[in-house]
Amino acid sequence: MTTVTDAPRTLAVPAPRRRLIDPRTLPTVAAVAILAVMLVYGQLAYGKIFALNTISNLLITNSYLIILAVGLTFVILAGGIDLSVGAVVAFTSVSGVMLVNAGVPPVLAMVVMVATGALFGLLSGVLVQYFNVQPFIATLAMMFLARGLASILSTAPERLADDSGFRSLATEIKLIDGPKLNDLVVTPNVLIAVLVVAAGFVLLHRTRLGRTVYAIGGSEQSATLMGLPVARTKLWIYVISGTCAGLAAVVYTAKLGIAQNITGTGWELDAIAATVIGGTLLTGGAGFVLGSVVGALVLGLMNVLITRDGTIPAEATTIITGVVLLAFVVLQRAVTRTRRRE
Repeated sequence: MTTVTDAPRTLAVPAPRRRLIDPRTLPTVAAVAILAVMLVYGQLAYGKIFALNTISNLLITNSYLIILAVGLTFVILAGGIDLSVGAVVAFTSVSGVMLVNAGVPPVLAMVVMVATGALFGLLSGVLVQYFNVQPFIATLAMMFLARGLASILSTAPERLADDSGFRSLATEIKLIDGPKLNDLVVTPNVLIAVLVVAAGFVLLHRTRLGRTVYAIGGSEQSATLMGLPVARTKLWIYVISGTCAGLAAVVYTAKLGIAQNITGTGWELDAIAATVIGGTLLTGGAGFVLGSVVGALVLGLMNVLITRDGTIPAEATTIITGVVLLAFVVLQRAVTRTRRRE
């Protein structure tokens, strides 16, 4: 008797749903949307937000914060943190002005400032990688060291001469000659910030270093097993952050013409906030340099709107920043949970 067996049945596997927006980019998209809403609201409520001179002032005023945010993007993408950047700005700024006033050529003083920032970053990286110190503690130690050294150098404001070559970086360059005073102008400081953003974008998205940074943020253990240069990369991300701090000091000092040991107080928190608002996950592994730029502009525009309103106390800026940051942290948690479910 012949037994006929049924043909094996194949189960239809539903095709994966296609998302219009990648969950990893959702915080950055939200930051862009918030920036757009703020621009529209400011234009409707106060006017002249889309004016060329307002855009110019926004870029010129926040060029140092953009540079800091780019450096912090590398560190946070790898799952680290850098609390030293504000204090590094103070020390390099004070030392740079003192060098110029002592007769050192401004260009050489700028190079020394940037190199000093990179050295602080290298020290942080060595503590984190080779002494297994938590990034929070390592960079906190560097923060106290840099702030203390700045106070030793000088507790009084150090000023640059008005005709100092250092201040040429703050020279306004008119790009568009608008009606009355509504001109689009930039300064060499803004161009430096643009170059830093471009360099950061290329490093993260077009080089092995960038791919390794994302891999470390995703899983440092997996990155090590894949043979990626984890140790060298972790050193480099802190060097990059320190270098950006030195550059930010150059930009800010050239604009203001003055340096103090209290300069940069709280800037590390502003830079971290800009990076997180721009969509970089605090857990690492996801984020974009351009998103950090958007985050810095959101914070800058927030200050502009509060100033234009006139009825909101200046102290409320930190409260609003905290609320916005909290909202983005909650959004990041939701994105992280969605990724884990996948």
